[in-house]
Amino acid sequence: MKAKEWLQGRATQLINDPGAIAWMLLVAFVYGGATFIRSQATDWGPDHMMILASDMFVGRSDLSSLTTINDIVTINGRNYQAMSLLPTVPYLPLVPFQFLWPFSRWIVSAVIGIVAGWLALPLARRYGPGGSINYWIAALGAFGTLLFTLTIEGDFYYLAHLEAVLLTFLALIEWHDRRRPWVLGLLIGLTALARPTLILVAVPFGLALLAESKDRVRVAAAFAIPLLAAVAVTGWWDWVRFGSPLETGYAIAWITTPLDNLRFEGLFSTTHVPPNLALFLGGGYGVRDSFPWLVPSNEGHSILLTTPAILIAFGAGIRDRLNQVLWAAVIVVAVPVFMYYGGGGGGTYGYRYAMDFVPFLVVLAAIAMKDRFGNLERILIGLSIFFVCYGYVWQVYK
Repeated sequence: MKAKEWLQGRATQLINDPGAIAWMLLVAFVYGGATFIRSQATDWGPDHMMILASDMFVGRSDLSSLTTINDIVTINGRNYQAMSLLPTVPYLPLVPFQFLWPFSRWIVSAVIGIVAGWLALPLARRYGPGGSINYWIAALGAFGTLLFTLTIEGDFYYLAHLEAVLLTFLALIEWHDRRRPWVLGLLIGLTALARPTLILVAVPFGLALLAESKDRVRVAAAFAIPLLAAVAVTGWWDWVRFGSPLETGYAIAWITTPLDNLRFEGLFSTTHVPPNLALFLGGGYGVRDSFPWLVPSNEGHSILLTTPAILIAFGAGIRDRLNQVLWAAVIVVAVPVFMYYGGGGGGTYGYRYAMDFVPFLVVLAAIAMKDRFGNLERILIGLSIFFVCYGYVWQVYK
């Protein structure tokens, strides 16, 4: 009954909120339409996550067929995808409907991306200054970050980022509202099942929970149990595939020679930090003589040429406890991202891996806009939307 009452209350609240309805329609139309157009410019067919989901229904954890050999681990003649578990889960409901398999990659990415885009508005309403500025913030989250360009690709690698952004938005909403330790632990744990680096945000958020709690033992247990469960699930999935709960597969999977040379220096190494930072801050465009003319690097490029509005976040400062937690989350996630051998994420537009910490920067920008929102902020958000839209044009016409 409580669930039914909650749903009825939410439905009533939505009906009386024309702004939210308009926002949801806008996001669904733009994301859905853009995904459909993008799908017409590429091949159709099930990807590895759809194949794996169907194989899981018959008790297999390996792939019965391959569409690529990248990130594949071969053990005793069986092929396994080096990938976290959560990106496979949305495909499972589609397994009984084989006629949907060729479209599954687009369906799953569009649905997850649209829901994440919807959440940009409630997130903005909780952390922003109110009024029309909240819609600017929501537009930044949904159309001024790589959330949009990652959605339209129908790629299971990108799906992990979409899931992580959606769950991070939910966690940040929960942090603002009720701060239930078990809910936060569950959301962070699920986020880590999509993007393992995000398990690290449990440190600043967990410490903040304990600092403000009177019953620290109960809070610590409620927060830690779902996190430990997520770690256990990850370890189990790795053990099933690779024979060890500590083997993720990324260190032994087949990859291209240039990446293999970088991996030889370490999956995570300080030697990767300088080139990754250079790419993150200074990577630019090349030029060609055919439309759309500007050519982004296949390894990713500067976040200042995809989401320059993150600069607004620096106006939030670090004096407030909330800001300290958010900046700490950015830092603890950014460290392994920049130490990773994979650069910005091969074959992508922008610095894809930065999406692990961009949601926290969006919230910091929203907080900063409580003190200042003028022409500079409008220009930075407008440029972010422009650059992201260019990424869409590039992906369609490249």
